[in-house]
Amino acid sequence: MPNPQLIGRPPASTPADLAAIRGPVRDIPNDLLREASRRLGIMSLMGAVLWVSGTVLDHLANRVMGHWGEGAFTLHPPDAISAAGVLSSLALFAYTRRTDRSPRFILDLGLGYMVFTAFLIGMIWHWEAVPRDWAVQPMITWIGVLVLLFAAIVPSAPAKTLVAGLISVSMNPIGMFIAQARGSWEFGSAGNALLMHYPDYMLAGVAVVVSHVVTRLGQQVTKAREMGSYQVGELLGRGGMGEVYKATHRMLARPAAIKLIRPEMIGGGDGQSAELAIKRFRREAEVAANLRSPHTVELYDFGVTEDQTLYFVMELLDGMDLETLVREYGPVPAGRVIHILRQVCESLEEAHARGLVHRDVKPANIHIGRLGLQHDFVKVLDFGLVKSVTGPASERSLATGTGITPGTPDYMAPEMALGDAVDGRADLYALGCVAYYLLTGQPIFEAANLFHMIARHLNDAPIPPSQRTALPIPTGLERVVLACVAKQREDRPQSAAALASTLAALAVEPWGEEQAAAWWSEHRPGGLP
Repeated sequence: MPNPQLIGRPPASTPADLAAIRGPVRDIPNDLLREASRRLGIMSLMGAVLWVSGTVLDHLANRVMGHWGEGAFTLHPPDAISAAGVLSSLALFAYTRRTDRSPRFILDLGLGYMVFTAFLIGMIWHWEAVPRDWAVQPMITWIGVLVLLFAAIVPSAPAKTLVAGLISVSMNPIGMFIAQARGSWEFGSAGNALLMHYPDYMLAGVAVVVSHVVTRLGQQVTKAREMGSYQVGELLGRGGMGEVYKATHRMLARPAAIKLIRPEMIGGGDGQSAELAIKRFRREAEVAANLRSPHTVELYDFGVTEDQTLYFVMELLDGMDLETLVREYGPVPAGRVIHILRQVCESLEEAHARGLVHRDVKPANIHIGRLGLQHDFVKVLDFGLVKSVTGPASERSLATGTGITPGTPDYMAPEMALGDAVDGRADLYALGCVAYYLLTGQPIFEAANLFHMIARHLNDAPIPPSQRTALPIPTGLERVVLACVAKQREDRPQSAAALASTLAALAVEPWGEEQAAAWWSEHRPGGLP
């Protein structure tokens, strides 16, 4: 199969064009750097524990062996060195806990911490007096181990690793020179100090190789995350079919979100089925890209990577989904629920008019947030896996064609659960379940398992939402919600536009821009979490 080309991507015919598309030299992705900075924090905390435990055990060992006699439990100069190690380790740990810190700066700071720790080890290692006849011989010390450990765990440019490593392993000879100046060790010429620790210098060279490997792995991740003209960044979330990442257009610097559909979700691993699934994916994505409602998330691009991963490039939204809204802030007032539902209806009406059914309307697929100067602006997500109801009966959507059960059981219309033909009224049933969840903070039905949940949607009448919440629910709104979740589609509102008109006519305290702006200013003044 030929490599797919992105829609609207101009051909690059000159070196300058190619350089512009490729962008700067690849760096390690920011989320991997942030994870490395967290590992550095854990290492520094372990360092603090080792400094304390090492000091205590050293006192105990000298007490048992009788080296210090009665002074085994009194403070000695090396204890002050250990205290400096504990304080520096805890300070770095505390610094890495701050989420607003630059991960790259934290990792550079980690190299400084490595050098300082090496200095403390060099000082404490050579502090005690050494017999004059003690032979100087090559050895590997803890400083060499420390340099290797940092190279493997903390990604850094090989040049930085080399400089920091050489400085660190030089702390042993420096400790020897200080010991000689203090009169506690006479080891001869300066060359003896360097020869004694040449194994550590060799380990510093090995650390550069390790750092190069780690850096290349990070750069390969960056390359693998390049989707057409977009550079994939940090992970925003995971779903049943894949992951969503923050992304940036390499030429326009426009932020976006990329949803990846994992290869194992396509065609069940069968090559022919995967080919068919990709064709359906392209057709359905083209249809979804033509939806123009302002309340439908904008689809910028889509494509297929070399490893058969499908991806959608969408606008990056500021705010949260309705599931997060209810989970973090509780049930929603009736006026705000109506304000949200009417916007969802506008998105669904366009899709239904084009012969498309969303099939997975649920709180997690409805986003609310800020768009420009407007607050509580709704965007309906995941229109990339819609199903056409106008094509031949043999045509199936990407979801059903790959063996994936469409929809979410908590919000699944009875006809979908039975496998019958569906139309836009299945989306209205799901929207009624969403409204129920917003008003009460609870799903319309609760069940022990998937099959029990489907059975309840097929057979049980829901408890009126007013009986499951302390918030006032107008009688008219309750009737509309219960009509949406009628078992027979003929008993539901017959279109999203009709539902929106009914909601607009309800005599409910209105919720508008003033109330929405006040809510966002109080609860999420910073926008994105």
